[in-house]
This record gives sequence, C-alpha cells and structure tokens, in this order.
Amino acid sequence: MTSRQLHLNAFLMSAGHHEAAWRLPESDPTGSTAVEHFVALAQLAERGTFDSLFLADSPVSRGVARRPSSVLEPTVLLTALAAATSRIGLIATASTSYNEPYNLARRFASLDHVSHGRAGWNIVTTAGPEAARNFNLDDQADHASRYRRAAEFVDVAVALWDSWADDAVLADQQAGIWADPERVRPIGHRGEFFSVEGALNVSRPPQGHPLLVQAGSSEDGKAFAARYAEAVFTAQQTVEDARAFYVDLKTRTAALGRDPETIKILPGIVPIVGSTEAEAAERSRLFDEHVDPEYGRAQLARTLRVPLDHLPLDAQLPADLPAEDEIEGAKSRYTLIVELARSERLTVRELILRLGGGRGHRTFHGTPEQVADTIEDWFSTGAADGFNIMPPALPGDLVSFVDQVIPILRDRGLFRREYTGATLRDHYGLQRPAGRSGEVAAIA
Repeated sequence: MTSRQLHLNAFLMSAGHHEAAWRLPESDPTGSTAVEHFVALAQLAERGTFDSLFLADSPVSRGVARRPSSVLEPTVLLTALAAATSRIGLIATASTSYNEPYNLARRFASLDHVSHGRAGWNIVTTAGPEAARNFNLDDQADHASRYRRAAEFVDVAVALWDSWADDAVLADQQAGIWADPERVRPIGHRGEFFSVEGALNVSRPPQGHPLLVQAGSSEDGKAFAARYAEAVFTAQQTVEDARAFYVDLKTRTAALGRDPETIKILPGIVPIVGSTEAEAAERSRLFDEHVDPEYGRAQLARTLRVPLDHLPLDAQLPADLPAEDEIEGAKSRYTLIVELARSERLTVRELILRLGGGRGHRTFHGTPEQVADTIEDWFSTGAADGFNIMPPALPGDLVSFVDQVIPILRDRGLFRREYTGATLRDHYGLQRPAGRSGEVAAIA
C-alpha cells in the first residue's frame, strides 16, 4: 500500500450537480428540503469512508422555475446529519460578507460539539449584487474589500474559539466552581470591519478550531487560502492546469511559513459512471437531453455579465467580453469558463452542455476503472491531494461511486478501507490547534 492516501469529500446538492438531474425519473424533485434525503446520502457517504461531506450555500434565490432552489440552512441540516452519522466530517458554506463573526463562530463551535469534532467551515466572500440587496445594501463590496473583511472575520472567529482554554471547564460540584474565569477571556478586538469584545459563550470546540476550507481561486483567493485554508475546493478542466494550481498554492503556503502538507487541495469532479463505456456514454447523453438551453443561456449571461442577446445559442462567445479584472464576482470561475470556450471554440449551446454537469468543474464519463484511472493520474502526478466528488444525480451516482469506484481505489492502496480517526482533522491528517491555556486570546 502506498503511504500517501486520497482525501475524498462528497459534495451533496439536492437532486445532484447536473442541472437536469431533478428531471430524471429516478430523482426526487423535492428532496432539497427533505432531511431524510440527506440522511440517506450522508450514511451512504460514510459507508464509503469519505473524509467528509459538504453542503454549499448562497444567501440568494435565483432560477426558481428551472431547477430545485429551496435550500435548507446548512449548519442546521448538518446538526441533523451529525445525529445520523458517527465518523464522516460535516462541512458547510457560510459567508463572511453577510454574517457576523460572533454568531458564526458560535454556530460552528456548536456544530463541532454536537458532532464530537467533525465540523468544517467553507469560507466564502459571496459574489453578486443580488445577495447584497438581501442585506440592506445596493451592491456587493469590491473584490479586494471582501477578502480583507474575510481575513479579519476568520481572525476574529479563531480568537473567539480560543477565548476558552481547553482546561477552562472544571465542573467542580463540591467546590461549586463550574469554570475558571481566568481561563475564559474576552478578545477585545477592534478592527477595520469588526468590533468584538467576546469571549464566546461556547467552550472551545473539540477540534480546537473547526476545519477551515476555502474555494476561491483568484489571486486574492489563493493568497487567502495560503494564509488560512486547511482544505481547498477548486475547479480545473485539465490535469496540466490542476498541477499548476497545486504547485502555486503549495508554494504560496510554504512562503508564509506553513507546512504545505497542512493544506489539502481537492479539485471538483463530476464522474458519470457506467458498467461499460457505452452505458456511461448513454447516461451522459441522457443528462444532456434534459438540459434546458434557455435556462443555461440566462445563467451564462449572468456569470459573464453580458446581456442575454449577446449570447446566440449557435454562435461562439462574443469577442468583447470583460477582462477578469473588471469582474467583481467570482473571478476565477469567470476566467475558467471563458478560457474553456475559447480554447475549444465552443458555441454557446455546446458550452452550456459542458457546464451543465458541474458549473466549470471537470465532468466526464467512463467505466469504474476509467474513473479510478483519472483519479489516480491526477493524484499521483501532483495535481491533487484528493477530490471533491460531485455526483451528477443523487442518490444513484453516489451509489455507483461508492460501490464501484471506491473498491478499485482501495485495491490500489489509494484510499482507506475504514476510518482510523474520530474527528474531521484526523481524517485529513491535520493536528489539533493548541489552545492558549488561560492566556488572553487576543488577535495579533
């Protein structure tokens, strides 16, 4: 068995990641608000010994007519999943743009306690004016400001988690002393964006800090990840691009004095598995057959920040698209989509089909052996520490991956046969951050 092991995260999204998944006969189009649906998926992923599962989130509703768009608040849902599972990590997206550090630090500390050390926070800055208008703002903050706020937000959250020493709770019934007040200290933070006195009203999480995850790949995003992230969800279409991203981020991490092994890079992939090549190809065709091109065109226009009539279905992208530095939204995803369309000379219709499975993540079909080959190639040649598995339709494609692909990865010595640790940090091979043992938890 090789000493280096894959890390696998199951990215769960209502009926599945393909935009047409909810229209398939096997799908439950109302599963996005059914706790039982997610419990079954979580238990399936745990049976496959995934390191973690992940729930994305956005504080905006869009496209309600064309795909499931009713989404449960993820930390609430993960609390239910914590009770239905025992080992798998539980990661939720939460925005630094539209939350306050105290409330969010409390929610994730609570989830870590409820799950006995299995919580993770996917840190996002939330792009788009639609979200801003839900929070008493006319427009989003600029890209650089959002990342400055995110950095201060995380610093405050970490300080709040550390505001309780590990040994603060005495629970001395005879002496009548529940906690040592010298070991619970306010953080007294005053910064550009936040003023937070503290301490937190939840004792230090079992993991010390919930696992910190990040998903931006712009220059600001990579700088942020190198400083804070312990796992990174990313999107690349080719193994060459994935290797370049991997080397860049590991180099940035080392330059900040961090061990590059303490940041795990997980590209997202959307594998369509069939028992034969023909079966896999037919399943891929079935997804494409159910894509609504007009819905896809509207989504693409929003992403590219162009009027809808600039995107005729059977023409290539217009030549006069904005440059990346003019985009205040998701910069890296914008560039990935434009470069994909340009490099392969795709029409808008063809691009919509390519994006339908994973919104820019690599979508491919094949036999279980071919899917395992792709995973092993990327993993063994310096493109990934593992993968963010994005099943195109749920539960069927997660079942296929767990029952058909994971046994191959195990037989090749690339993935665990059973859990060896209890916490999410254990699964990712990361140390628990040391507490401050009664010292004041102030931000440097």
